[in-house]
Amino acid sequence: MDFLTAIKTCFSKYADFTGRARRSEFWFWWLFTFIVGLILGWIPVIGWIISIALIIPNLAVGARRLHDTGRSGWWQLLQLLPI
Repeated sequence: MDFLTAIKTCFSKYADFTGRARRSEFWFWWLFTFIVGLILGWIPVIGWIISIALIIPNLAVGARRLHDTGRSGWWQLLQLLPI
């Protein structure tokens, strides 16, 4: 899966927490959000709006990737635990 296909797939499955996501889809999505964050993060209002808009697809692609590895999407809650 190439970069643009991965981004289109994640936006088309905006809030779809079922199914599976390939490794390339997951990592291209995270690369996309990182680049968008670097570029638009300098503008306070737009940066906040974009980051809020990308919360649900980030969780969705993370859950689908965890399903591909045989785990539940609820494993993402471990990110909230303090180390």
